[in-house]
Amino acid sequence: MIYVKSGDGTRLAVYDPNPSGRPCVLLIHGWPLSHEMYEYQEEFLLSHGVRVVTMDLRGFGNSDAPASGYDYNQMADDVFCVVRHLRLGTFSLGGFSMGGAVALRYMKNYAGYGVGRLMLFAAAAPGFVRCPGFPYGVSRERADALIEGAMTDRPALCRTFCEEQMCARPHSPAFTGWLENICLSASGWGTVKAAVALRDENGEDDLSHVSVPTAVFAGEKDQVVPADLTALQAHRIRQSVFWRFEDCGHGIFWDAPEEFNRKMAEFLLL
Repeated sequence: MIYVKSGDGTRLAVYDPNPSGRPCVLLIHGWPLSHEMYEYQEEFLLSHGVRVVTMDLRGFGNSDAPASGYDYNQMADDVFCVVRHLRLGTFSLGGFSMGGAVALRYMKNYAGYGVGRLMLFAAAAPGFVRCPGFPYGVSRERADALIEGAMTDRPALCRTFCEEQMCARPHSPAFTGWLENICLSASGWGTVKAAVALRDENGEDDLSHVSVPTAVFAGEKDQVVPADLTALQAHRIRQSVFWRFEDCGHGIFWDAPEEFNRKMAEFLLL
């Protein structure tokens, strides 16, 4: 692990175990997780000689948890700082859930700097919450409940999220506990403020700035990111492929790891 400083001085934890590998893939985690969520994708990609870069977004994992900067513009800038610091050149960018929305904001704000291929894993984009003129996503009341839970009983929120909402297929108690521990590694403040961004950000303009081959991954039984959101992404992004995974929830890569990794390898031309 190394630390990369963002523009506002926030230290971002970055992991780059195979800097000489080719091709290069940068993965952005979702809320309220950390880089550790990609453990099985990292193992798979490293076994194929790929350079796999992961990072903890501000407020999560081993990164600093400042009082501000949890909007998508700042988080996209954090990603840009990592890309520039590591001199990644051409790379594939992947993002899960909120991380997918941050990846899309990166594509807009930085004209997709360095990105040759984009992967959206159950991305909470272009917006997570239904509102006038945007009849997609979840209700504002549900998003408010996530924020309230993070503010009042974060351990209970993490347990419910991991046990009841993350996956559709059965997993061991040990696996669920592992996910809970990842969620609890986040700062309370970062969990709350990032959830506010998840509720309030509007990224409808982000989709039109994607001009690279894109893969949209979706679980057919996803309870967190409704199917209409992922379908909208595939519809609006040119050069996109849309893969739905049967009997899978939000955490596609845990419900169907072999199938997921196979499709990812297919898209990355491994």
